[in-house]
Amino acid sequence: MLSNPWRHPPGVPRCEPPRAEGAFFLPDGRRIGYAEYGDPSGPVVLWFHGTPGGRRQLPIVGRRAAEKLGLRVVLVERAGSGLSHRHCYDRVGDWATDMAHVADLLGAEKLGVVGLSGGGPFALACAGMPALADRVVAVAVLGGVTPSVGPDAACSGAITLSRKFAPVTSAMRRPFAAVTAGLLTPVIPLAHLAYRGLSAAMPEGDKRVFANPEIEAMFIDDIVHAANGGFQALLDDARLFGRDWGFRLADVKVPVRWWHGDADSIISLADAQAATEHLPDVELLLMPDESHLGGFAKADDVLDFLHQHLLSGHRP
Repeated sequence: MLSNPWRHPPGVPRCEPPRAEGAFFLPDGRRIGYAEYGDPSGPVVLWFHGTPGGRRQLPIVGRRAAEKLGLRVVLVERAGSGLSHRHCYDRVGDWATDMAHVADLLGAEKLGVVGLSGGGPFALACAGMPALADRVVAVAVLGGVTPSVGPDAACSGAITLSRKFAPVTSAMRRPFAAVTAGLLTPVIPLAHLAYRGLSAAMPEGDKRVFANPEIEAMFIDDIVHAANGGFQALLDDARLFGRDWGFRLADVKVPVRWWHGDADSIISLADAQAATEHLPDVELLLMPDESHLGGFAKADDVLDFLHQHLLSGHRP
């Protein structure tokens, strides 16, 4: 039984736990946290959470779709989140090497991968890096972060700050994480009130998403468990977003379907359009009047898209 030091915050709807959760151990001894949903014998989908987030950041609609489609959906926590050991990657692309070991442990010869928001670059890395590219059949991206440096650079707004402050966040990643944890940890028992306050400050599209009690239950349940990592992943994601990813988008040869809200205030639609121009086989799906979190409601469509490619075994 996995332990969690935080009690369930008062006023928050309860969320059903994953079918299974625990940790994978990599060859160097590091631990990577995960949670599983759906059919334990089905085709494997690796789902990478947003920033911040952890192994339980799968909307209820996605959990139901995993069961209906017979998919084994595995949410993998990045280093410094939840059950995952801290680790300082040099580039986003290094994630693919760790995921190749995870695929081995899962016995998966072919995979679908999903990246939500900050998880988008890590999903693309799995299809763009040699360590895992030959097993990935398709990639789904939901409001994904776009490259900030290099020939594929297509970013504005908040992500440009990652590029600007990359040297500082690299040198101060541990102290910054400690300060972040010091600020956020006391808020956890007041999660319901904090959630309501955050929702009030969001764009209209995200307010609609956060008004769903199932989203609140999932979101807070996930953050409570992710907090065990001390929020190091939050700072490390920001550091990596400001550096070269280690691969080119043109290296992603498999089909990519990218959902993006036309009112996204964090990753603009223009940035998504510019990034997808570098992908050889991509479909950009516009979500009208949706902001950054609109992808939560598309989890069933995402899994249906990957299910089709996993059944056909499509390879370029």
